[in-house]
Amino acid sequence: MPAPRYPSLYQVNTRVWLTELSRILGKTATLDDIPDQELDRFAQQGFDWIWFLSVWQTGPEAQQVSRTNPDWRKEFQETLPDLREEDIPGSGFAITGYTVHSKLGGDAALARLRARLRKRGLRLMLDFVPNHMGLGHPWVQTHPEYFVRGSELDRVRAPQNYTWVKRKGEDLLLAYGRDPYFSGWPDTLQLNYANPATQEAMIGELERIAGQCEGVRCDMAMLVLPDVFERTWGQRAPLFWPVATQRVREKVPTFCFMAEVYWDLEWTLQQQGFNYTYDKRLYDRLRERHVRPVREHFWAAMDYQNRMARFLENHDEPRAAATFPAGIHEAAAVITFLSPGLRFFHQGQFEGKTKRISPHLGRGPDEPVNPEVQKFYERLLRILRHKAVREGEWRLLECRPAWEGNWTADCYLAFAWDLPGEDRLLVAVNYAGNQSQCYLHLPFGDLENKQWQLTDLLSEETYERDGTELQNRGLFLDMAPWQASAFKVGQKN
Repeated sequence: MPAPRYPSLYQVNTRVWLTELSRILGKTATLDDIPDQELDRFAQQGFDWIWFLSVWQTGPEAQQVSRTNPDWRKEFQETLPDLREEDIPGSGFAITGYTVHSKLGGDAALARLRARLRKRGLRLMLDFVPNHMGLGHPWVQTHPEYFVRGSELDRVRAPQNYTWVKRKGEDLLLAYGRDPYFSGWPDTLQLNYANPATQEAMIGELERIAGQCEGVRCDMAMLVLPDVFERTWGQRAPLFWPVATQRVREKVPTFCFMAEVYWDLEWTLQQQGFNYTYDKRLYDRLRERHVRPVREHFWAAMDYQNRMARFLENHDEPRAAATFPAGIHEAAAVITFLSPGLRFFHQGQFEGKTKRISPHLGRGPDEPVNPEVQKFYERLLRILRHKAVREGEWRLLECRPAWEGNWTADCYLAFAWDLPGEDRLLVAVNYAGNQSQCYLHLPFGDLENKQWQLTDLLSEETYERDGTELQNRGLFLDMAPWQASAFKVGQKN
């Protein structure tokens, strides 16, 4: 399966989807019950990757924490006013074993699902959680040295970060998994990356996972970097990711690593073997609704940008339809997904759902489909299937004032996509709450003495322009607040 230069990924909330299927089928659904027609639809929509969230085995200890934590429980109740105990299987990131959960059908069901995906040219992505394991993981009994231990003084100073764990021999005071800025996650135990044996064991887990899928999304991948680990736990850890990614690729050369990463550590992880890293900075700047920082973000070198995973929502972020008002949502999506890198979509995004579903939950709320949002994403996905957008050259374009003193040219963000022998695309967004004008400088050198037709693939409106004027002055734009256009540029017959 040759990989496109700029692929698209769709994240599935596996347990929630199977709960919905169980209700439809009248029986407990497993991975085998995911309909072929749904996989066909993913392929028809132009996706390359399907990320199945939360397929690994979890345990009753972490589930009990999820069900009894009052703060979490309040969030669950807000999502599901009719919340039931069975709706809380526990966090999919409190893993007790990298085998497929028995309730989902086990490893054999995943292998069959993977084969069905591959038949359609789809790649399977799964979770890898490097920082911690769930309460009740077998290593607590067999390899307690893999975890960060605490002292009674640690317990007194930070009781929210440590717990006593019962063992067949002596009980141990172990640290909860955490990052340096927040209290520990009380359904997890922190792995000790200062211990080379821990690192070797986790590489072994990765090598095993690499036999079950084509790629992994690595949860909070920056937490095991030496500087971050030392800042959190006071111990220096050897480098993990360069060794881990190399070892896996010695067995599976095309294996893909995607990092959830923050704190401006994206480039660091790209240099340590990651194919893609989360682009949280673009997301945050789009939420702030100021176009200049967004434009400046795209000044980065292409070897960095090509490896960014661009998103408007995922299981950690609030829903895009709840975050971005109508109009702004569409403008932000055009900027996000018509820029270079991995295009990362989330189940429910296309339907305009507004309630985020916690990874601790196994059921989602019933929400109506927003037909306007759905119609927009259908058009956007059609654009993303253009070969120029999947394989072509991307350029950030200059937007010049339409007349002296017209500051609104600074409200624009514009891109071009070009691939010899394929459609050219111009993308223009007025990312501001005011009407804006500009002249858009076009990067094509063969415009003169020809007539050109510009078809907006988002609105179906068509314009005819003289090529000599386009070459000399540029394309004049006068766009409404938050308006976005994606023009297919073709020579008029």
